[in-house]
Amino acid sequence: MTTSPTTRLLPNRLLESLDADFRRMLDLADGDLTATVPTCPEWTLGDLVEHVAMVYLHKVETMRQGAFPKDWPPNRPPEAPAAFLRRAYAALAEEFAAREPGDSATTWFGPDQTVGFWIRRMAHESVIHRVDAELAAGADRAPIPQDVAVDGIDELLTCFLAYASVQWPEDFEGGLPSAGETALLRAGDAAWLITMGESVAVVDAAADPVADVTLVGDPVAVLLWAWRRADAGTLAELGSTEVAAKLHEFLRVTTQ
Repeated sequence: MTTSPTTRLLPNRLLESLDADFRRMLDLADGDLTATVPTCPEWTLGDLVEHVAMVYLHKVETMRQGAFPKDWPPNRPPEAPAAFLRRAYAALAEEFAAREPGDSATTWFGPDQTVGFWIRRMAHESVIHRVDAELAAGADRAPIPQDVAVDGIDELLTCFLAYASVQWPEDFEGGLPSAGETALLRAGDAAWLITMGESVAVVDAAADPVADVTLVGDPVAVLLWAWRRADAGTLAELGSTEVAAKLHEFLRVTTQ
C-alpha cells in the first residue's frame, strides 16, 4: 500500500476545495429538505446536511480531545439543517486554522496521525456529499476540479481500500483472500495498479502494466464511479468484467 506522492494535494488546496463544497451544500440546504437522496435512499436532503455537519463536529472534537470523542453524537438544541451546517463548518475551519497540517491528531488511518489527514478526509467527504445533495435537489453538478478528483481517487484506494483490507479483512464478505486479480485504474495522467490477493495492494502505475482489467476515464468520472455515484458506463473497460465488478464491490464494502 502506498500513498501517491505525485497526486497528493497540498493542504491549502484541499482547504480551498472543502470551503467551496461547503458553500455549495449550504446553498442547497435552503431547498426542499424532504427530497430523497438517490445515492443514499435512506436519507432525505435534510438528513444528509445534518450528517455532514455532525461529521465536521466529530473531527473538531477529535482534534481538541486528542482522541475520538465518547458518548457521540451529543445532544443539541433544535436548529435548521443549514444553520447546523454553518455552525459546524465554522468550528472545523477555526480548528484547522489553529493547527499546522503536520500537528499530531488521532485518526483511524494508522500511517497518518496528523491534522493533514483530517484536512484531506473532510475535503473529500464534502466533495462526495455535495454531489449527493445536488442529486437530491435535482441541481446541476458544480465542477469538480481535476486535481481534487485525482487526489480523491488516491485517498479512496490507499486510505480506504488497501488499508481496510489489511486491518478489517472480515468486512469483505468472503471476498478475501482473493485470487490475485489485478486492475489498472487510469484517471487522466494518473494511474493505479490494484492487486487483490490476501489483501489489496495499490501502487502508482507510471507505465501501462498488464492487468486483468483496465478501467479508464476522466478523473471526475473515475472518482464518481469509485464512490458509486456513477455507473460503469462512464468508464472505458478492457478485460475481465468479473474483475472490474469485484473491484467495485470491494470499494462498496470499504466505504459503506
